[in-house]
Amino acid sequence: MVERACPVCNGAGEVIADPCPDCRGEGRVEKTKTLSINVPPGVDEGTRIRMSGEGEAGARGAPSGDLYIFLHVTKHNLFEREGTTLFARAPISFTVASLGGSLSIPGLDGRTHEVKIPAGIQSGKQLRQRGAGMPVLQGRGHGDLVVQIDVETPHAPQQPPEGTARDVPRDGNGRRMPGEPRLLRQAEGRVRRGINPDTY
Repeated sequence: MVERACPVCNGAGEVIADPCPDCRGEGRVEKTKTLSINVPPGVDEGTRIRMSGEGEAGARGAPSGDLYIFLHVTKHNLFEREGTTLFARAPISFTVASLGGSLSIPGLDGRTHEVKIPAGIQSGKQLRQRGAGMPVLQGRGHGDLVVQIDVETPHAPQQPPEGTARDVPRDGNGRRMPGEPRLLRQAEGRVRRGINPDTY
């Protein structure tokens, strides 16, 4: 023997003699509904929000199910996140790294956080600011803000090409050393005209 539900009533035990033309006796119709979702502070990638009674409607007067929403968090152009800790990179000049100073970093909470830079700090050093990170989801307090320091090394001055008038040998009084004065004067003339004497 094989048992199966009645193909007419689908196991309900009764049949509607005059069904509604819109729902065809199911007691529900498909419509579009706009919902407002309250996103709590501190949510992360994949956080699930449950909305009770906002799911699919039950057939023939049965209660509606629940709606589950999974959040996707877009990347920030300044901060990276690991749990409740925020990470940021801050380039500073060689002078600030040598003498010390402070950094003003705008936080996600709308406040500006001052990070003190000690004198003599090295590139790659991480400074931690307590309580300036992400809020704890469904809890109290905030995480930390970790700032990695990147010291910008100054560029070395460009050396003049060899064979220019600056390389002309001179004595202690600034006079040219004995050699070929005509060639030296020609070299200085080419330098003044923007010509490298090494190419001639």
